[in-house]
Amino acid sequence: MKYSIAELEAKAVRVWVESGAVCLRLANDREIRFPASKNRRLRQATPAQLGNVELICEGTGLHWPDLDEDLSIQGILEGRLGLS
Repeated sequence: MKYSIAELEAKAVRVWVESGAVCLRLANDREIRFPASKNRRLRQATPAQLGNVELICEGTGLHWPDLDEDLSIQGILEGRLGLS
């Protein structure tokens, strides 16, 4: 069976921050989380800056406007959490 790239892309439907962890609910109902301390910019953020996160690119990315930081959902799943 052939899949298009769009079908293989991981997508999030919700993002939130809880106890210093970035939490995601994926389109397939899985939930994942990672410690914000694993990313240099997120580690230095205030709780308000860290909590100001939005889904971008139809759920395939995260954006922190106050921090000028973006992460892809696929990258997060692969363990690429940005600058360490």
